[in-house]
Amino acid sequence: MAAGPLLGGGRTRSPCSQLLAPLSAAVWNFPSANEHHLPLEIGETVRILQASEGKGSRPGWASGPCLWIPLIAAPQGIFPASLICLKGAVVERRGAEESVVPAEMPMVQEITTTLREWAAIWKQLYVTGQVERYCRVKQMMYELMEQRSQLLSGTLPKDELLQLKKEVTSKIDYGNKILALDLVVRDEDENILDPDRTSIISLFQAHRRAAQTVTQRIQEETSQPGCSARLAASPSHSLYLCVRNFVCNIGEEAQLFMALYDPGEQRMISESYVIHWASTGVPRDIELLNNLRAIFTDLGSKDLKRERLFLVCQIIRVGRMDLRESLSRKLSTGLRVMDITDITKGKCESDEDKQHFIPVALVAGWHGDSGGFWLSLKMLWGDLNQVRKDHPHLVDRSTVVARKLGFPEVIMPGDVRNDIYLTLVQGEFDKGNKKTQKNVEVTVCVCDESGRVVQNVIYHGAGDKPASEYRSVVYYQQRHQRWMETVKVCAVPIEDVHKTHLRFTFRHRSSSDSKHCSEHCSARGPAGLWWRGSGCTWGFPAECVSVSRAVLQGDSRKLEDAGSYLGLPSTRSPSEPRILSGSSFRVGGSVAGLAVSARDSFQISTLVCSTKLTQNVNLLGLLKWRAKPSLLAGNLQKLMHVDGGEVIKFLQDTLDALFSIMMENADTDVYDTLIFDALVFIVGLVADRKFQHFNAVLEAYIRQHFSATLAYKKLIGVLTQYVEQASRGEPCEPLLRTFKALEYIFKFIVRSRHLFAQLYEGKETAEFQRSLQRLFQTLNQLMKSPLEGPTLLSQVWRGAPAPVQVGGRGGMDGWMDGWMGRQAVRPAGCVKKEQSTGRAQQSWGAGRATRAAEPWRGGGVHGPPGASPAAPDPAALCQSHYVACMAAILSQMDADHYHSYIQAFPSRPELMDFLMETFILFKDLIGKTVYPPDWMVMNMVQNREFLRAINQFATTLTEMFLSSSSFELQLWNNYFHLAVAFLTQDSLQLENFSQAKRTAILAKYGDMRAKIGAAIRDMWYNLGHHKIEFIPGMVGPILEMTLVPELELRTSTIPIFFDMMLCEYQLTASFSRFEDEILRKLDSEVEGGRGDEQYKQLFESILLSCCRAHPELSQPGESFVALVTGLLERLLDYRAVMNDENKTYSMSCTVNLLNFYKEIDRQAMYIRYLYKLKDLHISYENYTEGAYTLLLHARLLKWSDEANTAPMQGLYSPSLQTQRQLKEALYNQIVNYFDQGKMWEEAIHICKELAEQYESEIFDYEMLSEILQREAKFYEKILKVLRPSPDYFAVGYYGQGFPTFLRNKVFIYRGKEYERREDFEMRLLSPFPNAEKLQTTSPPGPDITESPGQYIQCFTVQPVEESRIRLRDRSIPEQITNFYKANHVQKFSYSRPFKKGPKDPDNEFANMWIERTTFVTAYPLPGILRWFAVTSTTTTTISPLENAIETMMRTNEKILSEINRHQNDPSLPINPLSMLLNGIVDPAVMGGFAKYETAFFQEPYLGEHPEDRGNIERLKDLIAWQIPLLSEGIRIHGQKVTEDLRPFHERMEQCFVQLRAKVESQYGVREMISFEDRRSGRPRSVTWGPDWERLSHARDRRVRQGRHHLIPTPGSHSFPCAPCTLLPPAPFRCPRFPSLVFYTKPHLCIHSAIRHGGPDQREDTEQRDPPAVPALQSPEPLTLFWGVPAELRRGLCPVRGTALLPTPHLSQLLCSMEASPIPKPTPRSAEGERRENRSSTFFSYRRSEPRQSASELPEPKVMR
Repeated sequence: MAAGPLLGGGRTRSPCSQLLAPLSAAVWNFPSANEHHLPLEIGETVRILQASEGKGSRPGWASGPCLWIPLIAAPQGIFPASLICLKGAVVERRGAEESVVPAEMPMVQEITTTLREWAAIWKQLYVTGQVERYCRVKQMMYELMEQRSQLLSGTLPKDELLQLKKEVTSKIDYGNKILALDLVVRDEDENILDPDRTSIISLFQAHRRAAQTVTQRIQEETSQPGCSARLAASPSHSLYLCVRNFVCNIGEEAQLFMALYDPGEQRMISESYVIHWASTGVPRDIELLNNLRAIFTDLGSKDLKRERLFLVCQIIRVGRMDLRESLSRKLSTGLRVMDITDITKGKCESDEDKQHFIPVALVAGWHGDSGGFWLSLKMLWGDLNQVRKDHPHLVDRSTVVARKLGFPEVIMPGDVRNDIYLTLVQGEFDKGNKKTQKNVEVTVCVCDESGRVVQNVIYHGAGDKPASEYRSVVYYQQRHQRWMETVKVCAVPIEDVHKTHLRFTFRHRSSSDSKHCSEHCSARGPAGLWWRGSGCTWGFPAECVSVSRAVLQGDSRKLEDAGSYLGLPSTRSPSEPRILSGSSFRVGGSVAGLAVSARDSFQISTLVCSTKLTQNVNLLGLLKWRAKPSLLAGNLQKLMHVDGGEVIKFLQDTLDALFSIMMENADTDVYDTLIFDALVFIVGLVADRKFQHFNAVLEAYIRQHFSATLAYKKLIGVLTQYVEQASRGEPCEPLLRTFKALEYIFKFIVRSRHLFAQLYEGKETAEFQRSLQRLFQTLNQLMKSPLEGPTLLSQVWRGAPAPVQVGGRGGMDGWMDGWMGRQAVRPAGCVKKEQSTGRAQQSWGAGRATRAAEPWRGGGVHGPPGASPAAPDPAALCQSHYVACMAAILSQMDADHYHSYIQAFPSRPELMDFLMETFILFKDLIGKTVYPPDWMVMNMVQNREFLRAINQFATTLTEMFLSSSSFELQLWNNYFHLAVAFLTQDSLQLENFSQAKRTAILAKYGDMRAKIGAAIRDMWYNLGHHKIEFIPGMVGPILEMTLVPELELRTSTIPIFFDMMLCEYQLTASFSRFEDEILRKLDSEVEGGRGDEQYKQLFESILLSCCRAHPELSQPGESFVALVTGLLERLLDYRAVMNDENKTYSMSCTVNLLNFYKEIDRQAMYIRYLYKLKDLHISYENYTEGAYTLLLHARLLKWSDEANTAPMQGLYSPSLQTQRQLKEALYNQIVNYFDQGKMWEEAIHICKELAEQYESEIFDYEMLSEILQREAKFYEKILKVLRPSPDYFAVGYYGQGFPTFLRNKVFIYRGKEYERREDFEMRLLSPFPNAEKLQTTSPPGPDITESPGQYIQCFTVQPVEESRIRLRDRSIPEQITNFYKANHVQKFSYSRPFKKGPKDPDNEFANMWIERTTFVTAYPLPGILRWFAVTSTTTTTISPLENAIETMMRTNEKILSEINRHQNDPSLPINPLSMLLNGIVDPAVMGGFAKYETAFFQEPYLGEHPEDRGNIERLKDLIAWQIPLLSEGIRIHGQKVTEDLRPFHERMEQCFVQLRAKVESQYGVREMISFEDRRSGRPRSVTWGPDWERLSHARDRRVRQGRHHLIPTPGSHSFPCAPCTLLPPAPFRCPRFPSLVFYTKPHLCIHSAIRHGGPDQREDTEQRDPPAVPALQSPEPLTLFWGVPAELRRGLCPVRGTALLPTPHLSQLLCSMEASPIPKPTPRSAEGERRENRSSTFFSYRRSEPRQSASELPEPKVMR
């Protein structure tokens, strides 16, 4: 969108306060491409300072500041001119500040600002998934945009514009409330109040009204209370009625009447709803078809509490009495009632869709078809306006309103009524000369004094049009007529009421009416609308009263002359006989042909509802006081006995009369007290809940109608008189009522004085000030009274108004005296000052401070927690009002007032007491504000006044309490704590607010933190040599202040720390106290959310520069700064992840912190974070890590009875006094955690230590028994409970986007039980949704590590078991060995295959190299974390041959493990064993070890790699040893195989036979022989270490020159034999058996044979040839013993258990051993033989031929 020509130019410098200026709004987003650009978003406004026109294709540019923030600090830049649109604006200048305001309607600006602020929150609602609130805000934003368009159109009339404004403000306020934004306060015209132009009390009242309005609406929309609850909550109720259908075969037109009826009082309580029904069976007005709706309004709580309530439905036929008639009459046809008590009381739920049927009972003699009504009823809550607003689909402008017969309980200010309800009760008429009774019809009309009928003032019922007369129902031939018909007379002009009267005409209706109408008429005299004798305006009582009327007889033509009957009596005299007695007599007297009938009578009742014309004689006497001035005093006294509703209805007239009396009697004080009491009585009425809506009426009267210019003198005089009387101790009963009405009394005083000053140009100002001062002095005297003062104190300030500057400053001292009340609040005398502790909370005068601040210790204006938001706590409202009054007083004070007030104190102790209590009071008000957080304007205005007061009091401190003789430590301490509390309060932390709110605060109030911060700095430097007294007490508050994120404040206040260091160093040669305190405080402050990276850098740079400027503090200062910055870095890392849902990284940061505190020897903080870490672990069910964490604390304790010195944490502190007790409790908890984590080996160690203490130290055998039993259970669980081994994962965090504690680091993670790698990765990536997962396992390059992004690498690693001497040379159950394979490991390996050399498509094993990376962690796993950082990494390369050896070794071990498992538990399923064996003997896919033979056993490979000859022999030996293992496995498989799998087993046996023949022919024969093992048959295994590291070579395999010798591997142990010891490369003789020679051949060690395929290769660094070794001559097989008892194995040879010897030498060896003799085996049965085979096995190497060399071996064949 192209903009018009841009107006350039700089800022206008004119003395005018408002100037027109161009203002531009962005219509497109403009991102910043360089530092000179000003980034813009749609809707942002800028002020154009310079502009350039575009040329050709080159666009024009403009420059200027953005107007989101004040111009003083607004960033400036350039932006394209085509992206903005010009609009008018006004520059407002206040002093040196300028603000640019768009020249739009304020409401349009507010909508724009609101939409911007809502938009940001709206997006967050979408992100967080709050769908319901998101949709609601979206709808409101659309509505606001539509209403903004209507406002901008400028086509709305004034009334619609005002209504639209109200709707907009209501919507904005409602949206702000539900979005937790600030409350906006407005005036009557819906404009936002300016706090600079509004008194503080008015602001407070506006806030309270706005909060109540918004809260009420939210409660109505969000809550769905039951009917009974809503009945109790609402003061006004309505009943909705909808006539769905009416069925009754009448045949003629009818009128349907429906009204509410109270059977207890036997009267209607509402107007009748009238429906005119046509003879066709539909409404006469066809437009009302399906729209017959009415609402009965004004029902109060008393109406709903009636015992019973009926809905009366009456049918009146409008037709002929018989067929001969031609005229229509109103004839009663039917009547029916419905009990609606349960509906109105809320006992049953009402619904507009539910229909009720009411059958109609027809009168006797009527032969039409009976029918009934179909109705819907629903109770609605609220007055008519509220109902129309809440239920527009039910109640609209076409809905008929039937009002209550009488006033509602709550009279709304705009409810103007002037109605009389006339009920025709009954009548009795003599039949005269007729044989039958008359058919009487009553006609009612309103006539003026001349007899003319007033037109259209009678309403037959609600929903009917006005008529000039009313005709009653005609009852056929009845002497006693009873109508009970009610009509309403209204619309008579007030000035004509006293001239009108009612006239009733009675006619006999018959078929001959058309011919003889005038001959059969009777007339009845008038019932006047006014009562001549009483002076009242209306002639009828206000209540419903029956009146008997006299009946006149005469010619109907005489009725046209009002003078003929107005002089006659209208009622029966009480002395006359009863009208309805039936006696026949005549009363004498007639006028002009009219006579009074003694036999006829007629009775009516009336009810007057008028807010214009009173019926009360006492009130009328006051209103017309000039008529009888002698009765004025009595009328004033009688006013206070008039019903409150009557006075409220005529509020303005009554107030006018009172002030007229006051003004006309200005020279005398006779009536002053009576008028004052009457005024207090009226204000008390307005305060009543029943008339609470008339507060607005009273306010409007004071502003617009009040005109008594001298009233202030009278009111102040009477008020002062009452207060003086009470202060003297004399009884003054009206004083309490006066104090309750004090607010409006002062409003009358202030308004009267303003009017007087305007009229007489400020005369009598001094006199007015003196009267005010006298009043406040009397209030002070009253407060001193020990009896009256405390009782009346709250009442004084409940109604205290805003102080108004009406005549200078003379009255302010009195105001201050009244506010402070120092004589009343402060106890007499001084309180002894305590010794300073450096802590504000231990301050002097704590008890007095508590009493002084007690009124503010509440829940604010909203009451205590849990209180209903719609019903604020009255005490809290009083407190908040009190604080508003105090802020208003402070706003009126300037420096002169403060100075004069301070000087007024008679002594220095009293001044100190005042300052002390003021500081404490202010601090309590700041910390526990009485206003809700969304009362932003109120809080900021209060803060502004408090800041002025604090700065004034700071001047007093410097001038009067700083010298050595007058210095008051605690007073200064309280000042500093108050100032810091003010600076750090939530309402001043601008960075937490939205941009719009921050801009508004800065523009209106500025940043108060910078001002108070500068004051604190100056006050600190003013202390001089007193500074040391505030160290370390003030370290915490100053630190809290410097952590506020405001750059200017930080820069100016951080040097205070160096001043503290220097001050302490100069006295003690160190600053240890300062250091300890700042470290302790820094931890809690940063954890609480304060501090950031900017603060760390500022702290480091500022303090380093300060320290380096002082040589004596250079070195210790730099060490201190490094210490604090290191702590800050760890604390910031900890806080950054503390609140994350995933607590993984919180644990890492916690460990960093506790390690830091351990390094600097801060044991208390170290223990604190230990327990935080423990709690995190337990919350995630990391019981093992939680146990290790607690173990760190336990190790700090001793088994002694010394007292605990470190602070206790957790649940252990209350009763554990000694270190032994605490350590024992910790150990028991640790055992429980280890048990839950299935780390029973660790739990056993703890149990042993506890058992030793119980047994040897404290001799508690009972506890010893318990701990030994637990230990036994743990041993049992180790063998019987399944423990899955966890997986380990290596995780690398690469990129600069990660926190420092993760950045470019690798960690080893311990996975959870049965956790897949996919699940682990998902859990790992959840805290970093923007992170990218690397697909490679190799370390990334600098392009990744130095990038600003986040990259995560994750892969599985294998734990490398540490060698354990304790487990060597033992046959150990695999449940035990499996634990050590995956626990207590610190090394982890990852093998990555890769291709090297020429590619062989037929055999991938020939060039399959392995790159093995070994990671070493900082600590073993498991530990206090489930992960640890990697400290070192080594990479080695595994050749294809070595890889083949490893693969064969693992395969053999797997086969052996399956054999052991099935031998131990025959019930195991056979499927895993089947798959394992079949994959080896019949390798259909991978080809089996035949691929190894092809790749490594050929002459070309041996020629190229002669150094691998030993490994080739090892691989061959592994292949050979696989055969006996497969044989045993197939044997077990054959025993357990089912018949269904028998063919599969036979196929596997056939393949195995071929494989066995091939392997034995090429690599020799290996055998397994059974040997008895006396131990129980459990699955057995051994542990092994990372011996295969020796098979690894460097990345570039390098072999030294020389020959490799084959020696057994030291420390290796693959099978349950003892590990082989290191053997020399040459043959050697055993020292114990010199006749035996041991050889270093592959078959000499069973461990090497099975695991490695022979002894390891070792380089001969001496490069000497091996000596000749004599070959074995014996052809007999060599036998290896496995399963031999340990004592026998140890005696075999120095090799410690393994030897390979010719069989003839075996018996000689066994017999010559110095060991226990081995018993001769007894013969065993076949079953016993099978059991022996399960329990243990011998391995034998049988060789029938001499071993061939590798060159002589036949070509290997691949078995198919």
